[in-house]
Amino acid sequence: MSNLEPLMKQNFLEYASYVILDRAVPDLRDGCKPVQRRLLHTLFEMNDGHFHKVANVIGETMKLHPHGDASIGDALVVLANKEYFIDKQGNFGNVITGHRAAAARYIECRLTPLALETLFNKPLTEFADSYDGRRPEPVVLPAKLPMALLLGIEGIAVGLATKILPHNLIELLQGQVKILKKQKVKLYPDFLSGGIMDVSEYEDGRGKVKLRARIDAKGEKALVIREIPHGTTTESLIASIEAAAQKNRVKVSSIDDFTTGKVEIEISISRGCYAEDVIPQLYAYTDCEVSLSSNIVVIDDRNPVELTVTELLVRLTKQLREQIKAELEWDLQQLEDKQHWLTLEQIFVENRVYKKIETIKTAEGVNKAVWTGMEKFKKQFVRPMVDEDVKRLLDLRIRRISVYDIEKNRKDLDELIAQMRGLRSKLKNLSKTCIAYLEDLIKRYGDEYKRRTKLATFESVDKKDVARQDIKINYDAKTGFIGSQVRGADIQITVSEYDRILAISNDGSYRIMAPMDKKLLPGKLLYCALFNLEEGLTFTVVYRDKDKMAYGKKVQVLKFIKDKEYQLIKGDKGKVDLFILEGEPLGTAHLSFVPAKRQRVKSAQFDLAELELTGVAARGVRLAPKAVSKIKMLKAT
Repeated sequence: MSNLEPLMKQNFLEYASYVILDRAVPDLRDGCKPVQRRLLHTLFEMNDGHFHKVANVIGETMKLHPHGDASIGDALVVLANKEYFIDKQGNFGNVITGHRAAAARYIECRLTPLALETLFNKPLTEFADSYDGRRPEPVVLPAKLPMALLLGIEGIAVGLATKILPHNLIELLQGQVKILKKQKVKLYPDFLSGGIMDVSEYEDGRGKVKLRARIDAKGEKALVIREIPHGTTTESLIASIEAAAQKNRVKVSSIDDFTTGKVEIEISISRGCYAEDVIPQLYAYTDCEVSLSSNIVVIDDRNPVELTVTELLVRLTKQLREQIKAELEWDLQQLEDKQHWLTLEQIFVENRVYKKIETIKTAEGVNKAVWTGMEKFKKQFVRPMVDEDVKRLLDLRIRRISVYDIEKNRKDLDELIAQMRGLRSKLKNLSKTCIAYLEDLIKRYGDEYKRRTKLATFESVDKKDVARQDIKINYDAKTGFIGSQVRGADIQITVSEYDRILAISNDGSYRIMAPMDKKLLPGKLLYCALFNLEEGLTFTVVYRDKDKMAYGKKVQVLKFIKDKEYQLIKGDKGKVDLFILEGEPLGTAHLSFVPAKRQRVKSAQFDLAELELTGVAARGVRLAPKAVSKIKMLKAT
């Protein structure tokens, strides 16, 4: 065992690190898990403008991804249904109804224009060997969109989890514009399924949001659900409504699902109820209202970090600046290379440098002649000439030289210089360049990606407030049973499932209970009613213990453990003779003593108004010095 322990520790640490860094948690830079990154890269490599069979895409991605076709197929369907980067053809399932996608051999996909425009730039992409070393794969995509916040990602790793709620593309881009302008930013989630959202507890991505279905009244006796909360489906929502209806929590008579492209669930209301009464019940007891927590954890420089929405967007905006800067510098470098070559070609042809090599018979001599001939014009060079330039000049065909157009060459150079001047201006004003880039995206894609989830503030429905008072609790004095399944009606109370019932028996026992089906109570029931959880109950009680000594006390019941039996009488046995609720008149108790020889005083009286409030477990005030055979309340005169 001692030999295995270090091995197990090392292997576990490696496994945990792998799951966190390379499987479950997205990278901050492109917001992708490895399987998503490999999928997008594969689609880019396959891109020819046409749709590809998903089965073929999965097969190509397997060359990079070591975890099998099922995980790749599922990831592709999820990514496609987010409707940003994968254009789909065929049945990719339905996130609204919960229907699964068709088999991979029947459906097709390709990259969207948005993906091609913003996610790829091969010359600026860092590559590493795939798991088997046969192919290169991108370490991270050079994304120019805040992908982590856009897509919304969930992942469970070893010892940590991430849950990033999806946000609206246009609002994210507008947020980046504000960051570049050094303005404050506030961002809230947006879901494809729409719905109504309360973001009062979102706390910039460290809290939660409450989501509600959009429910419209159709007259007084019907409701129509037109949008559902994120994370639910029409099937699961209907199941939750049916479950609530079976428990008599929601009064509906029928549910019809007419959902096709849009959600349409029609609910018919039961007799005696109205639409405005049922809507709060749906929010309280069904999945028409859900709560979603947010916990933003991403991989930054091979370490998991927890961030807020604003912190993450600030970092991604900084990355966007660097990405656009790198692209501009790359484009500028390409133009400089082209300018350098056109300048060399112009000098080589216009000054007939090629004529000096016609009589030279050795390769070394030819190279030297070019170097010598071009040296005279080095002040015109864009940059110093190298051997590769000489080789390229020597590769010029005679036809190219003979039809060389000097004016066209000069015009091309002028255009290059103008383009380079524009790129240098953009680099000099990088923030403005980034803002212009973002505003262009907003202008072109704004109509396509509008907010779907409506923002609102609402209080969660208290289940106790909307609970139906329709549970009838009956008490049968003959059998001593109490409950909703008891037929006797000596006492009847109508309650809800959240109410509590206080029952006091003449043996001095009492209990506070939830509505029950059937329960046997000891002794004879003196009092049974709803118990006010906030105010409690205050009452006066007069009892005799096992020795028939009479006591009286005024008590208040507040704290309790549900269904636990409590005792008002101190001792094992006794009997309650008088029970008077607060507010009822307190008169004088007449106590008749137990008959005894030579007894002169046969009774006593006690003014119950003199009793002071005491604890439930206290014995109380002794009302008479002798055993009492009978107690009655005297009528007020």
